This record gives sequence, C-alpha cells and structure tokens, in this order.
Amino acid sequence: MQQFSASSLDIAMILSLYPSIKLPNTSSVSSSENIFESSSDTLSEQHIVKISSDPLDEVEGGSLSASRALSSQNEENRKTQSQKPDHNSLTALIKFLLKKRKNIIGKAAAEDTDEVVAAVVEDASAAVDTWRSRSSMKSGNSRGSGGAREIATILDTALVQALLLTGQSSGVLELLQGPNYCDVKICEDFMLQRGHYSELIELYKYNEMHREALKLLNQLVAGLDSLPVPLTDKQTFGPQSIIEYLKPLGGLDPALVLDCSTWILEACPEQTIELFSSTDPPLPPNLVNSYLKQHAPHMQATYLEHMLALHESAVSSSLQNELVQIFLAKVLDEYTELRAQGKWDERQYSTVRQKLLSALENTSGYNPEVLLKRLPPDALYEERAFLLGKMQQHELALTLYAHKLHEPELALCYCDRIYLAATLVINSKMTSSPGALHQPDQRASLNIYLTLLQVYLNPQKSTKEFDRTIASLTSFRGPVTQKIGFAHKVKGHVAKKIAEIEGPEDIIQSLSSTDSAPESGRSDGEESTEGVKNMEGMMLNEALNLLSRRWDRINGAQALRLLPSDTKLQQLLPFLEPLLKKSSEARRNLSVIKSLRHSENLQVKDELYKSRKRLVKISSESICSLCNKRIGSSVFAVYPNGTTLVHFVCFRDSQTIKAVAAAPTLRAL
Repeated sequence: MQQFSASSLDIAMILSLYPSIKLPNTSSVSSSENIFESSSDTLSEQHIVKISSDPLDEVEGGSLSASRALSSQNEENRKTQSQKPDHNSLTALIKFLLKKRKNIIGKAAAEDTDEVVAAVVEDASAAVDTWRSRSSMKSGNSRGSGGAREIATILDTALVQALLLTGQSSGVLELLQGPNYCDVKICEDFMLQRGHYSELIELYKYNEMHREALKLLNQLVAGLDSLPVPLTDKQTFGPQSIIEYLKPLGGLDPALVLDCSTWILEACPEQTIELFSSTDPPLPPNLVNSYLKQHAPHMQATYLEHMLALHESAVSSSLQNELVQIFLAKVLDEYTELRAQGKWDERQYSTVRQKLLSALENTSGYNPEVLLKRLPPDALYEERAFLLGKMQQHELALTLYAHKLHEPELALCYCDRIYLAATLVINSKMTSSPGALHQPDQRASLNIYLTLLQVYLNPQKSTKEFDRTIASLTSFRGPVTQKIGFAHKVKGHVAKKIAEIEGPEDIIQSLSSTDSAPESGRSDGEESTEGVKNMEGMMLNEALNLLSRRWDRINGAQALRLLPSDTKLQQLLPFLEPLLKKSSEARRNLSVIKSLRHSENLQVKDELYKSRKRLVKISSESICSLCNKRIGSSVFAVYPNGTTLVHFVCFRDSQTIKAVAAAPTLRAL
C-alpha cells in the first residue's frame, strides 16, 4: 500500500484488485478497469501478489524473496486468494482508504457547495433539488457527476465493505452517521447478504430513506423468517427501537410517524402515546386524534389524557369535549350493564367514572346542556351536579348533593370551590379596574353558602324546584334567578321574606360576614303556608355545622333570618362566638383607623394655617434674584423657601424662556 500511495495509480484501479469488494458503476471505475486491463504488462505480477498477500509485511519491510516465491504459485491459487483477501490485506486497505478519505471528502463537499451556490445564483430550484436528493438511493447511481464526488463514492462504498469484512461494525456506524458518499444500492445488498441490519438502518437514515428503515425495523422486531440472514443472539430489536427512530421525525414528516406507528401501537400502546407528544415539536393533537379514531379508538382517551397533562394549552376545546364524551359513553355503558344486573351503586366510583368527574371539573371545552340530556334521570347525580355548576345552577347542584346523594361534605367542597373561584376573579378585576361592579353570577357565587343553608332548611321546596327545573333544562338558555327564603313568626303571624340574589340594583353583597342585606319586604301568604308545611325533613344539624365551619364566609344577618325561630342559642354558639369576636375586633380597628385619620387631618390643617400665616418683609434694599434690581413697590413673588424674592414679571418671563430649570411652585403675594 505504501507503493500504491507513492504511485500514480488511482483508488479505483487499486480497488479493482479486490474482487470481494463491489464498486459502483462510474466513469472512474470503467476507465480504471480499462487501464488495468491494457496495462497488465506494465503492472507487474509482483504488485498483484503483494496485494493478495499480507501488505503489512511489505509496509514493515518484508523480504523480497517471499514475494517472488509467492508469485511462482499457479494461476488457480492466485485467483482463489485474490477472491478471498485475508484480514491483513483488508486492514491495510482500510488504512490506505482512511488516509486518502479526508482530502477526497473535502473536495467532494466543495463540489457540492459550488453546485448549490450556482443553483442559487441562477435561481434554478431543480438544480438544488438534484443536489439535495440522494441520487444513489435505490437506483444505485453515484452522487452527482463531479469527479471528486465519484471518487468519494467509490472510496466510501469500498471502505464500508472492507470494515464489515474485518468485523469493524462500530467503524461503519461512525462512518455512516457522518457525511459520506456511500452507494446505497451496493451497500444495501452487501449488508443484507451478511445480516448487518443495524448498519443498514443507519445507511437508510442518513440517506433519508425512513420508510425503508422503518419497514426493516418492523421485520426485525417481528422476527420474520423472510430476513435474508437470521438474527444472532447479539442482535436485539424491540418496539422501543422503532419509537426511538420515529422521535426525530415528528417535525419533519408527521404523516410518516403516524403511518409507521401502527406497527407498534398494539404492542406498546403507552410508549406510542408518549411518542406522539415527545417529538420536537409534538405532533398536532387534532391529527393524532383523527388517526387514533380510525386505527385505535380505544387509545383516544389515553392520548387526550396524556396531552392534557403535558400540554393543556395545545388541546382545543373540541378535543376536550370529545374526551368527556368518550368517558361519558363508557360510564353509561357501565351503568346500563350494572343496572341490568341489579348491581348499580351510586356511591361506587369505577376508574372511568373517576376520570369523567375529573374531566368535568378540570376542563371547560364541553357543552353541559348537551351532556345533561344524555344522563339518566335517576343516576349519576354527582356528574349532573358538576354540569349544573357549569351552568351556574348552584341551588340545583347543592340539592343533588344534600338530598339525592346525602353527602354534606361534597356539598361543602362544592361551595368552597365556587366561592374561591369567584373571590379570585373579583380580586383580579378589582386590581385591574378598582371601580368595577360585581356581576350577578359572581354575587351568587359569593352567596353560595347561604344557598346551601337554604337547601338544608327547606328540603321540600328545594326538591320540588329541582324536579321542576330538570324537566325544562333542555330549553335552558341563561342563569335562573336564585331565591333564598326564610320564615319567622311575628306576634303569632307567619311572614315569609325573600332575599333575591339577582343584580346590583337588588342587593349589594358585602364580603364582611356581619353586614346585613336589605330585605325585600314582600310577603306571600301562599309561600308562607307552604314553608310551614315543609319544615319536616329539615337538615338543621347540617346547617348548624355549616355555620360553625364557614362562619367567616357567611353573611351573619342573612343566615340568622334563614334559621327557624325556635333554634336554641346554645346551638348557635360555635357560629356566633367567632363572628362576634371578629366583628368587635373589626370595630375596634376601624375606630383606631378613624382616630388616626382625624389626627392626620388636624396636622395637615395646622400646617396649612402656619403656611398661610407666614410673613415676607420687603424693604428698600430687597433685590430681585433674577434681574438684581430693587423690588420697590412692584408686584413680587416669593419661592416656598421664604427667602428668594423676584419680580412677578421677571418670574413670568423666566418661565417663558426656560431660564429656570425645574422651577418650584410659587406663592404670589
């Protein structure tokens, strides 16, 4: 090889001495072969013998006598040995090619650059496409027509084969992962015949033959018998190999990723779902959802859940609605099956039902009216309560919790959620617009605990209102006015008073729990009689427990009006004691603040009086600080420091011509 390096023989001619290495059909190879055949007399037999023997011995100064002895062998032995070059000769060839490669690849890259520049200058998009494409893909043609690129194609193609023949797979992978000019067809056939599948996949990947690579990966994962060479124990391919290959392709070809993921969706559904969201950038959720709906409908919910957890903002309202619809359909199927078996229990929550409740609470892209129509009338009360809450029908929702589910804790949690959400919205609006009025639905949310109190204390009315309203919910278009009723006896007569929570003109709800609200003053004899009759079943203990636990969020005056008149004071101590303490503390604090404000006001008035009482003495020696003339009897002005005197005319002129920068405020005398 040292003699070849020093000689004028080109790479193609040298490689033609290795029949086991197949070269691409380029003009360089053809001419080299012709030259080799025509100059067989010139090229001595000694060179052939040295190539077919151990070149390392030649490099290390082996004896000439050994070469001559080898050249005396018969023609048949030479052909056999030339067809099967030994490990040492291939190793020498690899060293030779690697030594030549850096310079040749540099020239080939320069040709590529020149071609691109020429294409840009001439505005020839076809030339750019030709440069970008791998012309040597399946057709086996060499890359481009430049001389350096042809030589680079020959060199890299031969180098890959030599490396594989010597068992240097890691070197092949390193070569294929960087810029190379390998002939795809020749390398593909060579690798398939010898079972070098990892190297072939890397070859496909560099040449952007992703579909061929994924098809091969699918065959390797499936372990098909159609493979040219069976897999060895060291060659392991699993679904994760396909997933890792697909990840970088998400931003380049989403359709290819979806098409090829069909092979692994059944084997590794969770990893495949993670693949859809882990590409950079993630695949469009609408596209993935449409694909799953067609090929794997059972995986839709899993994918949408995963996307909501990772990229909630990327999931549109239509996809959120579709997720809720999927969960609801599964729950309804479960309900129908268990109801037919007589095993349905409203208090049992399966996994899919828990997911439905979570989706109803945490998403907002669905239409609650549409979902309400799908619910059975005598089951799924908690789901119905969530939907009614989305429609601002808080009284109906609380009626479900209190009288259908008999779950006071769930009702309290519902009130907490609504109250905190309304408080957060109001605080943010007050920060941005201090003078903004509260909307009616926000006021109703702040009074949510009073609504629950009314539901506890008047169960008959609440249940009747629920049954009546549920029947007409299909035609619902806006929030229904909520009324909080209370009854008390006055001199043997029963009066029914209604506090309406409708709008700003009816009631101004204060966040303070001790402010009283104006009463409507209206009475209704029919409603009063009904209220007395419906006192049975009152959840008084739950109402008192609510007052004791949320006393700081309830208007005390309104709550006391809602309670029955025969309620004992001892029962109200847990509610009244902290309430009165807070009220007294607030009163003392306000009194202190009032005193401080009054004292501050007096101090300001005193300073104003002293400022107005100040005297300025003008004598015959008083001089204007601006014109340096005597002020005399002219109109003058004095600065707040009390010592600087100027003519008023001088000061006015100085202001006009900007003679005095940052002039202080004057007091004209």
